[in-house]
Amino acid sequence: MKKQKEDFSCAEKIFGSSIEKTFKKAMTPFEEFVHDEASSGLLLMACTVIAMVIANSALLPVYDAVLHTKVTIGGHIFGITQSLHHWINDGLMALFFFTVGLEIKREILVGELADRRQAILPIAGAIGGMIVPAVFYVIINGGTDAIDGWGVPMATDIAFAMGVLALLGKRIPRALIGFLLALAIVDDLGAVLVIAAFYTEQINIMALLFAGCAFILLILANMAGIRSPGPYIFLGILLWLGMLKSGVHATLAGVITALTVPANSYCEALPFVRRMRELNNRFEELQEDRKNIMENGAQQRVLQSMENFVHKMESPLQRMEHNLLIWVSFLIIPIFALANAGIPIDISTLGQTLMHPVTFGVMAGLIGGKLIGILLFSWLVITFGWSRLPKGVTMAQIASVSLLAGIGFTMSIFIAGLAFNDAEYLLNAKIGILGSSLFAGVSGYFALLLSTRNPSKS
Repeated sequence: MKKQKEDFSCAEKIFGSSIEKTFKKAMTPFEEFVHDEASSGLLLMACTVIAMVIANSALLPVYDAVLHTKVTIGGHIFGITQSLHHWINDGLMALFFFTVGLEIKREILVGELADRRQAILPIAGAIGGMIVPAVFYVIINGGTDAIDGWGVPMATDIAFAMGVLALLGKRIPRALIGFLLALAIVDDLGAVLVIAAFYTEQINIMALLFAGCAFILLILANMAGIRSPGPYIFLGILLWLGMLKSGVHATLAGVITALTVPANSYCEALPFVRRMRELNNRFEELQEDRKNIMENGAQQRVLQSMENFVHKMESPLQRMEHNLLIWVSFLIIPIFALANAGIPIDISTLGQTLMHPVTFGVMAGLIGGKLIGILLFSWLVITFGWSRLPKGVTMAQIASVSLLAGIGFTMSIFIAGLAFNDAEYLLNAKIGILGSSLFAGVSGYFALLLSTRNPSKS
């Protein structure tokens, strides 16, 4: 009996540790991304370079013609016709915002933002990193018709930033990665709120009511305990259509839909462990010598039961985020870069372009504003005792991350497209974004290299 209990305890320990590792991996997908040798960030950089090479070559007319090609989705009775560029920015990017929404919800529930005292530091840093860059831009462009671009330098591109951290490997303290991750999530939330509140066109009340009904149905689906992704995808599309016609930017439907996706598991961990052990033992009992599993129907049924229980144990939020992350990181964002980073640059007038108020305002905000805002607000909450530095993290490292946060790219380019109808202003904003992102990435890398000379084992 004692031996049996010991075996049970060992199995419990093995199963428990495996489940714990699985959960840690599933609940922190960006940590998995950080240790992926910056492959997504490198792909993003490659697509940016390709787009710029095309835009500054004889292929520019072809590039523009492709982006402005009209594409119709739907039929004669109900169809939407938009340019390919519009479908990428309003359609594909809705999936990006959906993933952002899932990340925000997870971080608030169980991630870096779940502990209030621990969350104060990155929240304060993110707020400072949004307010000060916007102020810098307004100071430079106040009183002009370019003032609408104040939201452009507020955003941080998490993929590029995490890619730089990945290049530094184990030198970076785990707590510093957590700080940047939490800061970027709050930054994304702030960008979403800014888009919703300040970059909205004239409101179509009937379309907005339609979107509101879809949102109510999403909440009811959550309350009813529906865990299949199908209803949330269908209702999310209806919400997107309503937002598209309402004047509120359609990509926000992705965030709103994500916030309704269930985050709870269907069963508790201990019953799951016991049931999986029973199924594992049953699978072993049904093994027949020299018989392929394809020929063993009983084993296949046990495997199906295992899969069903895994799905019940993993929350829909975790499963959807994990499945979407690779598509967003390696397909949607690179396509967005190809469609939006194609900037024709006239070398002879580059000096004038860099000194243009829009370009200069964006660069001042992303480089100086981010550094000062994040560092100042972080120092204030630490000085007043509202929060403290994470273990193993120094203020020099916070300053280095503040530099790195000046990589705006994806969200900054997205907001620039909403802020400027004037082609010249949009072009100047994009040049400012790319220039400051390059500077922030290189300077942030070397600053972190200097501030983490003794690799942390945390």
